[in-house]
Amino acid sequence: MGIILKSEEQIETMRRSGRAASKLLQSIGEGVAPGVSTWDLDQISRKTIEELGGESSFLNYQPSSPPPYPATICSSVNDEVVHGVPSKRRILKDGDVVGIDVAIKISGYHGDNAFTFPVGKVKPVAKRLLDVTRASLFKGIEQAVVGNRVGDIGYAVQSFVEEEGFSVVRELCGHGIGREMWEEPQVPNYGKPGRGARLKPGMVIAIEPMVCEKGHRVEVLDDGWTTSTQDGGLAAHFEHTIVILSDGPELLTANPDLWDAAGI
Repeated sequence: MGIILKSEEQIETMRRSGRAASKLLQSIGEGVAPGVSTWDLDQISRKTIEELGGESSFLNYQPSSPPPYPATICSSVNDEVVHGVPSKRRILKDGDVVGIDVAIKISGYHGDNAFTFPVGKVKPVAKRLLDVTRASLFKGIEQAVVGNRVGDIGYAVQSFVEEEGFSVVRELCGHGIGREMWEEPQVPNYGKPGRGARLKPGMVIAIEPMVCEKGHRVEVLDDGWTTSTQDGGLAAHFEHTIVILSDGPELLTANPDLWDAAGI
């Protein structure tokens, strides 16, 4: 299936799912603290999804090979890049970083966002990794304008991250989003300017830099989901769902209460 351009009515529906996703992410983030388990955070998510009147986009998702995903959030700690499975045994400690990726379906359309939270007081390298990864997301969003190409987004992310001494994951990428959680086009966090699908009004995409402290190579752990750095370096993950309009990109998952007050 090719790229699906959204109508104004569909975009308005996705504004609602995007707002719900941002509220959901904020409610989970407010629960992040030393001594809290990632299972506890998933319980906050389940309760909030019910309150928002939506459905989890992740729960019971089953691709071709791994088992169905058992939770409503991905909670990736320290060297885990993405897809970390919540567990009662995974207790957050002071100095950890935890990436929370969450998506919710409202009125048939998905909203998707992610944020990596510091747990208590983190080391300077961890803070800088979070700062750089967050900034790289907005470097990519700046390039999401009509007439540019997907490669312009990836190049903006990659060049900024690498100038700061970190690396971007190659095996995983952002994506189109709408009635399906994962639609065309793929949106890598690396690339060359002027390459890839041309950006048009009505395209809705999730841009999500995944950045590593050291090397960019990753591996999937025995649970079939959790993806971690091969060298044990820290990782961070930030994501917004955006719609490309004739006058520029609009953040469907914007949330100043979270993004402006996160303390990183």
